[in-house]
Amino acid sequence: MGKLLGGEGEREGGNMVENGSAFLGKIKIGVCVLEKKVKCASEVSSAPMGQILERLQAFGEFEIILFGDKVILENPVEDWPICDCLIAFYSSGYPLQKAEAYAKLRKPFLVNELEPQYLLHDRRKVYERLEEFGVPVPNYALVNREYPNQELDYFVEQEDFVEVHGKRFWKPFVEKPIDGDNHSIMIYYPNSAGGGMKELFRKVGNRSSEFHPDVRRVRREGSYIYEEFLPTGGTDVKVYTVGPEYAHAEARKSPVVDGVVMRNPDGKEVRYPVLLSPAEKEMARDVCIAFRQGVKSVFLNAYLYGGRDLFEV
Repeated sequence: MGKLLGGEGEREGGNMVENGSAFLGKIKIGVCVLEKKVKCASEVSSAPMGQILERLQAFGEFEIILFGDKVILENPVEDWPICDCLIAFYSSGYPLQKAEAYAKLRKPFLVNELEPQYLLHDRRKVYERLEEFGVPVPNYALVNREYPNQELDYFVEQEDFVEVHGKRFWKPFVEKPIDGDNHSIMIYYPNSAGGGMKELFRKVGNRSSEFHPDVRRVRREGSYIYEEFLPTGGTDVKVYTVGPEYAHAEARKSPVVDGVVMRNPDGKEVRYPVLLSPAEKEMARDVCIAFRQGVKSVFLNAYLYGGRDLFEV
């Protein structure tokens, strides 16, 4: 498992030999992610990623090397630390091409393969990959614009529905930006329910959504995915995969409910462990394989809709 490391010496039969005795050094795990993904406030150990790294170190066979933002963003890859195993994943501002160049140069074992991470930037490509691997997704349609406010002959908007290439989506429906880094997702409601729009976004303090009662028209400045809105009973389920054979799921209050984030006395969002069905475990496995990501988290929304479980992005 991994390369054998140590101080000065010669390799003999796959082992490092020093002073006539073979020994195994610790496996060096390089953590090549931006610090915002590792740290929580000033306490590395308070973040989930920090907890994972602490457990790896406690195991006794691994040495954790945190690259840090300065190294990742400013230093050439030739000066990056050398490691046996690399944990690297994209977030906003992350130089994925540099990480690819480092992997090509040093050839570490990749926990999360790098090339498929480009797909995660584009929700269209994510849905295409999910469908390619037989993973159920919501009923959806694409509106692609080459410039803001471009009029499209295949897109029609009426008071209570939009129609894309002849496929009609009645309100409530969901509007998602094509850009996977844009988390501003809109839900538009019909006049019969009072109309208006709810915007979902990354948590800001104790808010995860806001309702705008006077917004009734969809956005037209960019490209979007439109899909049916399916009720989830007020919860979202997030599934964490570690390789294709292990998945852990947690439920939280959906931001669609009222936009207020439920927190415990320690200030952390309240989540509850969820037991996945065999079919859900199989879908989590398929997602892991589809994107070749050894460690990944995805949302699985168990809709009360024809007995289907669907993955969302």
